[in-house]
Amino acid sequence: MIIKLAAAALTLAGGLALAPGAALAAPAAPASAQSAALAAPGFNAGGTYRLFQSNGATPQVNVTQDGSGRLFGTASGDNAVGTIEEGAVEGTSISFTIGWSNGSRGRYIGSLGSDRRLTGTTFDLAHPTSQATWFTDRTF
Repeated sequence: MIIKLAAAALTLAGGLALAPGAALAAPAAPASAQSAALAAPGFNAGGTYRLFQSNGATPQVNVTQDGSGRLFGTASGDNAVGTIEEGAVEGTSISFTIGWSNGSRGRYIGSLGSDRRLTGTTFDLAHPTSQATWFTDRTF
């Protein structure tokens, strides 16, 4: 009798059989919902502000952030202007790449600290050993 009940529990209406134990497992959230939950922006990085770098550079960025956390915008620095080629805010993390008019491409990776300021590291994509730390004096 127990075997018949167990076998019946493993068969859904219409004859679709499930693997043993599947009827007991909680349904998983769809992959898109899981990704969206992990990728939700925890703050808005939009606005105009400077990135104070440990190598002395202080580029100014003008950033727009959409509802999903994607970043767009422009930058200006020492004798160059740039465009944010791609970027995103995910939770309290931020990352973006600036393509500069002088041909270099800088990658910025950082996070929002408890002081509500952004800090991180940056490097030249063509010369990854050329690195600096950076921070904003603006709070988010």
